[in-house]
Amino acid sequence: MRQYSQQPEAGGSFTQLLRHDKTEATYFFYVAPIIESIGGVQFLQKTGYCSVMVNTSKLQELVENTELTPNSTLSIVNARNETIASNRLGGQGDMDDMYWDVEDDKNVIVQRTELKLAEGWSIVSRIPVRELTTDMQAIKQVSIVAGVGMTLSMLLLGYYFLNSLTRPVMGLVADMRRMGGRELGHRVKVRSTNEVGALAYDINRMIENMEHMTRDILHAQAQLYELKLSKKQAEFSALQSQINPHFLYNTLNCISSIGLEYGSREIAKITSCMSRIFRYSIKQDELVSIREEVQCIRDYMQIISIRYENRYAMEVEVDDAIAELKTPKMILQPLVENAVYHGLGSKESGEGLQVSGSLNEQGDVCFRISDTGRGIDADRLANLRAKLEAAPESTDSAAISSIGLSNIHARIRLLFGEAYGVHVESMPDAGTTVIVVLPGIQLG
Repeated sequence: MRQYSQQPEAGGSFTQLLRHDKTEATYFFYVAPIIESIGGVQFLQKTGYCSVMVNTSKLQELVENTELTPNSTLSIVNARNETIASNRLGGQGDMDDMYWDVEDDKNVIVQRTELKLAEGWSIVSRIPVRELTTDMQAIKQVSIVAGVGMTLSMLLLGYYFLNSLTRPVMGLVADMRRMGGRELGHRVKVRSTNEVGALAYDINRMIENMEHMTRDILHAQAQLYELKLSKKQAEFSALQSQINPHFLYNTLNCISSIGLEYGSREIAKITSCMSRIFRYSIKQDELVSIREEVQCIRDYMQIISIRYENRYAMEVEVDDAIAELKTPKMILQPLVENAVYHGLGSKESGEGLQVSGSLNEQGDVCFRISDTGRGIDADRLANLRAKLEAAPESTDSAAISSIGLSNIHARIRLLFGEAYGVHVESMPDAGTTVIVVLPGIQLG
C-alpha cells in the first residue's frame, strides 16, 4: 500500500489515486482540516484533520452501468488528470494513457464537464459521430417521406385554394361584364360562401338599391313634369280668359272711378277687389306669402258680402305666426268659392263661413274652410275622396285645368309630396269642412 504524506490544503483536498498492493483495489482520500469553533485558546485554529477514504469500485460500477453507444467512452478524471473510473481499459490510469488527445478528430465528439463540488474534477465523454447518427437514419427516412407528403399536400391544397378563389372571381367578372352590357335584370350569381360570395351578395344588393333609386328618380321627374304641365295649363287658361291684363286693370279702375263719382260705393268696392284679385291671380310667382293669399280671400269675401247683401256671416282667423310662410298661389280662394256656391245658399239666413289657419302639432300649416250649409252625403263624400286620391296620377287636361278640389290637391302633392294636400269632412245638413295641409316653409 502506498503511503500518503502530503499535507492537505486549508480548505480540504483530494489525494492522488492510490492502489492496494495485495487487493489491487484503488481508492483516494478526501482530507479536510478541523477548525476549533467552540472557543478557548485554540479558537479558529486547526486542531486536527478529517480523512475520508473513497473506494473507486462504486464509481466504476456507476460508469459501467451507464448506457452508451458501443464505442463510446465515459470517464471521471480528477484534478491531476488521473482517470478515477472509466468504462474502457479496465478502469483507472492516467488520462494520457487513454488517448484523449483525439478531440480534434472530426469523427469523434469529445465533451468535458466540470464537477462543481470537486474542484478540478470532470466527466469526460468520447462518442463517435457515426454511432450518433446511426439511430437518426430511420428518423431521416421518415422525415423525407413526411416532407414529400407535406409537399404534395401543400400542392393539392394550393390548387384547391386557387381554384376555389379564381373560379368565383372569374364568374364575378363575367357577370359584371353582362351587367355592363346593360342587362338590367341580370344578377351576380353567388358561387361560394367566402369573401367573394359576400362581395357578390353586396353587389346584388347595391344593384337593387340603384334600381329603386332610379325608379324614385323617374317617379319624381314624372311628378315634376305633371306639375309643370299643370302650371302651364293653368297659365294658359288664365291667359285665354284674360287677353289683355292691362286693359282689364284699366277698365276695372275706370268702373271704380265712375262708381265713386256717382256715389255707388258698392260698385267701387267690387271693382277694386276684383282688380286686386285678378292682379294677384296672374302673378308669376308660384309660391307667395300666406298674408297675400289671405288678402285675396278677404277681397273675395267683400265681393260676396256686397253681392248677397251680407246674408252670410264670413270670418277669417289666421295666426300672425304663419303670415310670412310660403303657400302655393290661389289655393284658398277656389275653396272659399266652392263653399259659397255649393255649401251655402240653401237657407235665407243663419249660414256662415269661417277660414282659419295655424300650425299643427307637426309644425305644418293647416287651413280649415268650414261652412254651415247643406253638407255632403256619405256616398258623394266617398266618391269625392276617391277622386282626390287619384288626382296626382290624373293626366286628363280638363281635370288639370279645372279650378277645384282635385286640381288644388294635385298641385300641393306635386309640390310637397304625398304627406300634404286636401281632406274633406262633411255630414248632411251639418256643413262641410275642407282641410288644407302645407309644410311650414319660410320665405327666401
